[in-house]
Amino acid sequence: MNSNIKPNLTDQVLLEKVVEAANTGIVITDNLLPDNPIIYCNPAFERLSGYSREEIIGHNCRFLQNQDRKQDSRKTVREAIARGESCMVEFRNYNKSGELFYNELYLSAVKDDKGCVTNFIGIQNDITVRRKAEQALQLNYDETDRKVIERTRMLKENEEYLSSIVETIRESLLVMDKDYHILSANSHFLNTFKVSISETRGKMLYELGNGQWDIPELRKMMLEILPTNNPVLDYEVEHEFPHIGKKLMLLNAHRIELEGQFKDRILLAIEDITERKAIEQRKDDFLSIASHELKTPLTTVLGYVQMMQRLMPENVSDKFRSVVDKTGVYVDRLNQLLAELLDVSRIQTGNLELHMDPFDFDKMVIDTIDGLKAATPGYNIILKGSVGVTFNGDEMHLIQVLTNLISNAIKYSPESHEVEVYISKVSNFVKVSVKDNGMGIKEGELRKIFERFYRVGEIQKRYPGMGIGLYICDQIVKNHGGTLWAESKIGEGSVFSFTLPIENYKGEVSNG
Repeated sequence: MNSNIKPNLTDQVLLEKVVEAANTGIVITDNLLPDNPIIYCNPAFERLSGYSREEIIGHNCRFLQNQDRKQDSRKTVREAIARGESCMVEFRNYNKSGELFYNELYLSAVKDDKGCVTNFIGIQNDITVRRKAEQALQLNYDETDRKVIERTRMLKENEEYLSSIVETIRESLLVMDKDYHILSANSHFLNTFKVSISETRGKMLYELGNGQWDIPELRKMMLEILPTNNPVLDYEVEHEFPHIGKKLMLLNAHRIELEGQFKDRILLAIEDITERKAIEQRKDDFLSIASHELKTPLTTVLGYVQMMQRLMPENVSDKFRSVVDKTGVYVDRLNQLLAELLDVSRIQTGNLELHMDPFDFDKMVIDTIDGLKAATPGYNIILKGSVGVTFNGDEMHLIQVLTNLISNAIKYSPESHEVEVYISKVSNFVKVSVKDNGMGIKEGELRKIFERFYRVGEIQKRYPGMGIGLYICDQIVKNHGGTLWAESKIGEGSVFSFTLPIENYKGEVSNG
């Protein structure tokens, strides 16, 4: 085909529809941006990975390997990218639920007229079924059959033993047949819901306690969700029981598909979280009340300190001046802490207000960095990239996010004096990354660092704090429809990145 002939608009639209309708996952990365981020993915790739497009754009493809990074295929891909060549490899990948799937990747380089690699196109095929079949053929069929028979026999012989284990579980547990008739209930269920075994065994679930368990949410779970053969995890149900009052329950259900005596059993575990939720609510209420009550006297103290600084005589002693200045610094810190606690309170009650207005995103980043440079003259904060868009969002809250991420990078990198900030426009998203050369975070703690009041063990020992900064940042980004994540290696530092959808794109910002 003559490469100089450009496809007409109909051909382009047709090609786009073919790509969108394909059952094969397709991604496109930008080789001209750092870390080769994904700038396009088709719906098939979303289904394959379990992630939404908002969670995919801006990531490097390696995020699908999760913690399983020691694969020879990774080296093959790195070498191919470095040479600007195409390759075909197989990967062990993990979807959003953490489930393993095998992926056959065809990686193709896209070059411009000068031979420079601008993009890579990845064609992703799920070969899990084929790989599992290959692995199954390697097993010894006779040995497998023998073990299955032996284990089935042992399971039947140990029914009484298993029943005793069920009785020791500190959760209510019901065992039902496929028609939801109760076959057994452990003591915890009987004691919690004030019923006897004779009032329970043989009864249908919805008929328990003269219809007390005929709960709409429970029916929906058992009749609509469970029959899909997927286990039901942490399904929250609230119900008012006539004799024991209101209960907030966490339900977990699983259908067991065995042959013989235990065919089609349904296990329903019920955790009473009423008291736990009440305690959490009291903690949240205390946090909110304490924050508001302390704000007024603190504001007064801050005003008096500022007044002392303004009215201080010129001949005052250096020691007195130093004491007043230090008092101002610590009052400012306390004021910032109370502001963060108030933000947490607003988030918990759903009252975090965002004031969406258009602003120059690049200028916001530059001004924020300039302010931090003035406050921390010993650190070199390097800004790379630009987005050149007018972004529609809550500028003050996004400044708070960026300030927190850069401040953390400085705080937790005591041996380093450099922090890198990179901003770019990836597809229809703004991406911001903050890179430090600090101590790093363990892989197992990366997913917890955005939880409220969570602090990394090593950091908790060396640095004071409450563990709410990243939680607030995550909630602000989520309220903008974005995603915040972190990548880190112990001893090599961390990279905190977030993407924000440019939903109300106002056009390019003039550089003149």
